[in-house]
Amino acid sequence: MQEKADQYNQETRTAWNANADAWDKRMGDEGNDFVNELIWPSAQKLLDLKAGERVLDIGCGNGLYSRRLATLGGNVDAFDFADALVERAQRYPMTFESGGSITYHVLDATDEEALLALGSQRFDAAFCTMALMDIADIEPLMKALAKLLKPGGRFIFATAHPCFNQAFAAPFAEMENRGEMMTTYGVKVTKYMTPIVEWGLALANQPEPQRYFERPLHLLLQPAFAAGLVMDALDERAFSPENQPSRFPLGWSGKFSEIPPVLVGRMRLL
Repeated sequence: MQEKADQYNQETRTAWNANADAWDKRMGDEGNDFVNELIWPSAQKLLDLKAGERVLDIGCGNGLYSRRLATLGGNVDAFDFADALVERAQRYPMTFESGGSITYHVLDATDEEALLALGSQRFDAAFCTMALMDIADIEPLMKALAKLLKPGGRFIFATAHPCFNQAFAAPFAEMENRGEMMTTYGVKVTKYMTPIVEWGLALANQPEPQRYFERPLHLLLQPAFAAGLVMDALDERAFSPENQPSRFPLGWSGKFSEIPPVLVGRMRLL
């Protein structure tokens, strides 16, 4: 079992190193509609960052969120296990008028011992956006967070919604006659309870597919609860019906306003 997890972990690292340049060119500092309309507004509110607080950015990618946190005055320790992504993050400016700062690390979120070397009870908050489904085993991370966070520290995460935005959830469109002919949009789910490991794409036309680790909601949250974290906020995020439609026929934006592709939550260490 551990051998398989190690294989998945290495496959994921290899893919993200291969995709680092494409990811950085697409996301840059601006992000995309998922970042700016779904994830960041809710995550920023739940984090409620105070200037001078120390934040751990988990799976930082090209540093997009790290820079936003530092702009708000946070002192950020950011890490990713893909060294090519960390190298690209370090190309961006790292001084901020707010007095915030960023220190980047190449670390593996499945290596509890390496994470603990960051410092016991060092962080006021931890932040993880759209990375939990990229981590082969989240239990070591949750165990580490229980020791890295200060008492009362918070963990804010955003992830693809386990119910509606996963490998076996297929968007569809169909015609209905409700006094007039109209197109309605929905999502068909054919598998949910069993954890899924599947290849997928984060961006269209990226060089290599990467592994996705899909977990039902109870298995996503269970390791955090077992580590002593409790949930005190949850937000399901969907695009407004007024949002510009996606260029893809069944893309999320503009058509699925009643179905959330993103889940944002906050946990605290008691």
